[in-house]
Amino acid sequence: MKKISILLVATLVIFGCQRQEAKPVTESVPEEITTTQTEKVVQPSPAITPVPLAPMAVPTPTEPQALTQYLPQPTLTETAFTTFYVYSDKSSPDNHFIPSGWMGDYSDVSLIQDHMINAYSGSTCIKVTYTNKASSGARWAGIYWQDPANNWGTNSAGGFSLKGAKKLTFWIKGAKGGERVEEIKMGGISGAYPDSGTAGIGPVLLTPEWKQYSIDLTGKDLSHIIGGFALSANLDANPEGCTFYLDEIRYE
Repeated sequence: MKKISILLVATLVIFGCQRQEAKPVTESVPEEITTTQTEKVVQPSPAITPVPLAPMAVPTPTEPQALTQYLPQPTLTETAFTTFYVYSDKSSPDNHFIPSGWMGDYSDVSLIQDHMINAYSGSTCIKVTYTNKASSGARWAGIYWQDPANNWGTNSAGGFSLKGAKKLTFWIKGAKGGERVEEIKMGGISGAYPDSGTAGIGPVLLTPEWKQYSIDLTGKDLSHIIGGFALSANLDANPEGCTFYLDEIRYE
C-alpha cells in the first residue's frame, strides 16, 4: 500500500511538470496577438480642432453708401438738361441770345421786346412788324438771335452748348390770323466758328390765338450754338405785310 501511494505521488508530480512546461508554448501566441491588437486599439487618431469662422462685416445703416456698394451701379448718363430760355420776359436774367442778325429787307422790320398787351406768359412778349416796302429789293426779311450780338461765326468765344436739349418750343400768334412765317429755326450760321447743328419748321400759318410750336432736336449736334433762334417772312405770302407776336421761346 505504501508503494502504491509513492507511485501515485510520483505520477502526479511528473504530470504537473509537463503541464507547466507546455503552458508557455500554448498561451504565448494568443498573448502576443492580444498585445498587438491592444497596441492598435489604444493608438488614438489625431484630434481635429474646429476653427471658428470670422463674422461677416455688415454695412452700417447710418452709411447710405455702404448699403448700395454691393449692388450693380447704373451707368452714368448725360446730365439732365435744364430749361434754357431765349426769351422769357423783357430784361429777364433767364434770357439768352440777342436779336441782332437782321437779314433781307431788314429796314422793313421792327421788333419790340417789351410789348405789354395780351402776353402769353409774364408781363411782356415780342411784337414783330414786317411792312411791304421791299426797301432793299429782297422782298423778304428775317432776324437771327445771336450770341454775342452780330456774331456771324466770327467770334470764337460766342455760343452755348445746349447738349441734352430735345426740342425748341415757342408760342406765337398773328395780329389778325392768316399771317405766314416762312421759316422758324435754330442754328445754321456758318463762318470760322459756326453753329454745330441746325433744325427748323415752316412755313407756319398763324391764327389770332396763341399756339405753341416745337422744333425737334433729336440727334442734332448742339455742342456749339451761336444762332439760338431765327425767323423769316416774305412779301409773296404777305403782300400787305404782317404783324405777329412771340413768347416763351426756350430749349427743353
